[in-house]
Amino acid sequence: MPAEPAEPAEPAEVRGAAAVPRPAGPTDPARSGPTAIPGGPSGRSAAAGGRPAGLPYQVVATDLDGTLLRGDLTVSLRTRQALKLATGAGALHLVVTGRPASSCRRFLLELGYSGLAVCGQGAQLYDAATDRLLSSAALHRDPARALVAAVERELGRLELGVVNAAPENRCVSTAGFFGAPPPGSETVTDRAALWAAPLEKVLMRHPELPDAAVVATATRLAGGAMTVVHSQRGMVELLPAGISKATGLAAAAERLGFTAAGTVAFGDMPNDLPMLAWAGHGVAMANAHPDLLAAADETAPASNDADGVAMVLERLFAVEGDGTAAGTGTRDLPERRAGR
Repeated sequence: MPAEPAEPAEPAEVRGAAAVPRPAGPTDPARSGPTAIPGGPSGRSAAAGGRPAGLPYQVVATDLDGTLLRGDLTVSLRTRQALKLATGAGALHLVVTGRPASSCRRFLLELGYSGLAVCGQGAQLYDAATDRLLSSAALHRDPARALVAAVERELGRLELGVVNAAPENRCVSTAGFFGAPPPGSETVTDRAALWAAPLEKVLMRHPELPDAAVVATATRLAGGAMTVVHSQRGMVELLPAGISKATGLAAAAERLGFTAAGTVAFGDMPNDLPMLAWAGHGVAMANAHPDLLAAADETAPASNDADGVAMVLERLFAVEGDGTAAGTGTRDLPERRAGR
């Protein structure tokens, strides 16, 4: 195959546009997404512990697939209303997803979401209001290809996919990776085509072994040179070293001025573990992976298909007679689990 262009020694950060200044205007409760942070640089003063007075949490951070989105990839009316309840109270909804920006754009548009989103498992910061990618971390092809080969030597042939580097973020996969290839993706028979362009992530699936075996083997062989995450059933991802939803959320917090203590986060799969550990309160969906259920501060009363996110937000942000959110006091929150 033709020689690849030289790549930098460290994972590259690609800026698709100039940095967007921190907005100073108020949140529009009819929309979802960060436009101003209560307790942030341009917002109200925060109470002790990083939470603004009268508000249980500054930020509601949600995964998309398996969490905010139902199985049919829609958001229910009840969940939309619960998000409006939270943003109307002064909190901000921040999407934190494993999908690249190009893949989650349509969901953000359908939500009326404006402002910053954390995409690509934390590798990307995306400004939904202007459709601009602010930053993106790239994965080096040669080490990733070598790691895949090493995993295959131990476990046998894998079905593979890759997500090309930003801004294209096109998905290319072998024929057996997806049951139904996503719109806009490409299926190839020549595996060399997977490595033909700069990458953001590699996707792996073993046709017979459980995902946990792929995760364990890839993590051991990577030795810290790459991040390995289990993002969906039947999908294990290779990312640049140090990338996670927690690092992406922390980057958003630095830009927008909110705190970990002031964040409630929702997720369903092991790739959400760093985000839930970073947040002041981590909520696992009722349909979540056992690892997430064991680590979260709280389990939502229902799954993503039965308004689990909405049920928690309704409890936290319901307005009481004095005008404060019902979840402001710690008496209304489940006991924080040991070790968190």
